[in-house]
Amino acid sequence: MEYLSKQRYDELAGELKHLIEVVYPKVTDDLAEASAQGDRSDNAGYREARRIQAKTISRIRFLQKILEHSRVIDPDSLPKDRVCLLSRVEFTNLSTNARMKFQIVSPHEMDLEAGRISLKSPIGAALMGKKVGEIAAVQVPSGTLRLRIESITPGDGR
Repeated sequence: MEYLSKQRYDELAGELKHLIEVVYPKVTDDLAEASAQGDRSDNAGYREARRIQAKTISRIRFLQKILEHSRVIDPDSLPKDRVCLLSRVEFTNLSTNARMKFQIVSPHEMDLEAGRISLKSPIGAALMGKKVGEIAAVQVPSGTLRLRIESITPGDGR
């Protein structure tokens, strides 16, 4: 089971609805049109339409599976004093004294450019459950990072 913010759940549900109601019917029409043009073995338009159809079906099934096995997390039910899903965490790398700030999210919401890391990433997993002032040890290819938690802000879903 995966937990998603309400906003991300709604985004995925909206994408699925759009694929089913808008994209797939158009893909089906394009495929029928390409098929009507004659010999399928020598029809590049038909092959491309089939490729797009397969890609669309694959995305639809993927989204259906995510939504079927996901639950929307209530930010108010999460602990405020520990790092958990949706927490915004500021920490210091003790070997470089570099400060970083990330929000801990599900793998389906991860976006490094937006400052969101997965709870299943090495850093996210090491931070989970820690309190302000505690040190998390993270195994990385170059060794072990020691991260001191400076602040935790409860998440609101985005």
